[in-house]
Parts: sequence; structure tokens; C-alpha cells
Amino acid sequence: MSILINKQSRVITQGITGKTGQFHTRNCLDYAEGKDCFVAGVTPGKGGQDFEGIPIFDSVAEARAETAADVSVIYVPPPFAAAAIDEAVAAGIKTVICITEGVPVKDMILTRDRMRESDAVLVGPNCPGVITPGEIKIGIMPGYIHTPGRIGVVSRSGTLTYEVVDQLTKLGMGQSSCVGIGGDPVNGLKHLDVMKLFNDDPDTDAVVMCGEIGGSDEEECAEWISQHMKKPVAAFIAGVTAPPGKRMGHAGAIIAGGRGTAADKISALEAAGVTVTANPAEIGLAMRDAIDKS
Repeated sequence: MSILINKQSRVITQGITGKTGQFHTRNCLDYAEGKDCFVAGVTPGKGGQDFEGIPIFDSVAEARAETAADVSVIYVPPPFAAAAIDEAVAAGIKTVICITEGVPVKDMILTRDRMRESDAVLVGPNCPGVITPGEIKIGIMPGYIHTPGRIGVVSRSGTLTYEVVDQLTKLGMGQSSCVGIGGDPVNGLKHLDVMKLFNDDPDTDAVVMCGEIGGSDEEECAEWISQHMKKPVAAFIAGVTAPPGKRMGHAGAIIAGGRGTAADKISALEAAGVTVTANPAEIGLAMRDAIDKS
């Protein structure tokens, strides 16, 4: 079993005719069961064409009607990405994964408000995507570092996701599913949402979560873990302050109201019984320690 996606998923690529959409769709096709999973592409005005044998449609509604797709991945330019999410949700897609970085915050506020009326799940934007190792990858992560197993991974940072996975694989700990939720201030799934999915997944034995400074998502997740989590959790919080005149790595890294610092998050997680490491090179070892202590 896995969370969010598996080899039965049927996937649409929105923005399939752009360079980014083509590059990453091709890589996803080459991974595991990708050739069976990716069934359609959408680019307005390009309907009737195809890419690598994948039929292209003018709209998500048309693509879903023809293919029964239930997942969409979005590589649409930032000014149009929120509208692409809206289109996928309106067409009945249940899992929407938006890779696009730089989506206007105002657009995402309106889109998230509209999504309250649907049961669709949004991953991203500004995320690396989701992978179920050995079955399917949807996004931009390097598939070769992943190996099937029983450790779940959830992270705001794409780079940290890859680092965690690489460490786990080298330590002989395969992954059940890996979810990059993205670091934008207005996005879909949070750490808590993914943690609940892993907690209920019979094929996930333990979870690594990676967070960042800014917001209170990790603290809220820690509170839930302390009361409900049945599986060991290891964590790392990226807390490097940007040099003067430089931007934070993610738009979501906003510290306000006495919450959101690395110290706040680490303290909350440790109080919840999570094994926390301050060294990103030791996240895999922290996971092993958490399992040994459970």
C-alpha cells in the first residue's frame, strides 16, 4: 500500500507541451510503471497531438472523460498555475500536484478558498512532487535514489527530501511514499495531513519529517503526534537565516508572533517524543535511532 499515488493511478500532465513538462513527464514515464500510469496531457489549443505516445487534450475535463484519470501534475507557468489547479479540481481530479514555483499568493488564496467545497487533495505548489518507490513517481525528484520499503518521508524542502531519501537508502531503509509538500505560505497538504495518512497506512512503519523556519505547521503537527501518532518519527528543522540582503529559500519562511523559529519547532517536536537531529547529515541515523527506541 502507499499514500496518495500508486501504480493504479492514472495521471494527466497539465502543461505537457512546455519544455519543463516534457522533460519531467519523460523521466516519469521511464520510472517503474510510469508508461502505464501517464495517460494524458493537457495544453489548450494543442488537442489532437501527442507526446511520447500520450494523447494531448485541450482541457482537463476532456482528458478525464477519455482516460478516467484521477491525478494531475501541473507544470504551467506561475501566472496560470492557480487556474490550472482550479480546472483540475472542477473536472473531478482527486489528487492535484502542482510543481510550479512562484505562483502569486493572491491567486493561491482564492484557489484554496474554492477548494474548500471539494474533496480534492492539493500537493504544492512549489514542490518536488510525490513518489511511491518501485511503482510511480509524479514530479521532479531523482527516481534512482529511492527504494521500496516501509519508511514514509514528508518535507517542505525538495532538496532535503532527496537528502533524506539518499541517507535512508544507503542505510538499507526503503521508503513507502515520499511527499514534498512545498514551502509556499499558501499551499495544500501540510505536515499534519501527511502524517495522518502515514499513521493510517499499514505499510508504513515510521516517518521522517523535515521542516523549515517560518509558520507554525511543524508545531501543530508535533501537538498531534504527541496525542495520536502510533509510529516512530524522526525530524530535522532547517533553520539557517539568510545572509543580509538575501531572500529566504522559501516564501513560507516567515517568522512572526513569537513562533516559527527553528528552536520553537525543535522544542515542540522533542516534547512530542520525536527524535530530532540538528545535523542534516544524520537524518537517516536519527530515523534508525527512533525505530530502535520504539
